[in-house]
Amino acid sequence: MDRLTIDEAGADAGPDFTLNPDPWALFAAWMAEAERSEPNDPNAMSLATAGADGLPDVRVVLLKGVDSRGFVFYTNVDSAKGRELAENPQAAIVLHWKSLGRQVRARGAVTPVSEAEADAYFASRHPESRLGAIASRQSRPLADRATLMAEVAEVAARVGDGPIPRPANWTGYRIVPSTIEFWRNGDFRLHDRVRFTRDGEGWARARLYP
Repeated sequence: MDRLTIDEAGADAGPDFTLNPDPWALFAAWMAEAERSEPNDPNAMSLATAGADGLPDVRVVLLKGVDSRGFVFYTNVDSAKGRELAENPQAAIVLHWKSLGRQVRARGAVTPVSEAEADAYFASRHPESRLGAIASRQSRPLADRATLMAEVAEVAARVGDGPIPRPANWTGYRIVPSTIEFWRNGDFRLHDRVRFTRDGEGWARARLYP
């Protein structure tokens, strides 16, 4: 499985996460723990978007990068989420780690990653995944699986032993969060919650009722 790219500077969250002043250091610490405890895809996250009609849409995707700029995922720009982000470049995410009793929520504006970032991540994917990304008309109707596999085979034959280029309609998006909330399960539903809200170049921290 492709590994998450994460800036782990300052990953020690301290004994009481609600006192940590840096949401990125806290996220790095929680993600590191999730990678040790979660059996499958600790970087899986629910991604919510809405198009011009305002109707929310949500699906599970993989978080593929995080640093002080934001949270990154990759997709086909012609997919449902890609079209919705073109109409309304805002999104919300949540990562839930059941084995730890924790979740992280964030929301904010969305911007495309650079061409260099998209190229680098695409090149890191398994060759079969790259061929599939070229062949797939993501979110469009498909007659049957045989059609999809035939189209992947056609792309493979066309590429041959040469490089597998990133298609122009496949890239990454960065969610630049205006808020990040950390939640930890508590007995009798007396959960711990802390919300970070962007405040100029820094963050304002507030503890919330469960």
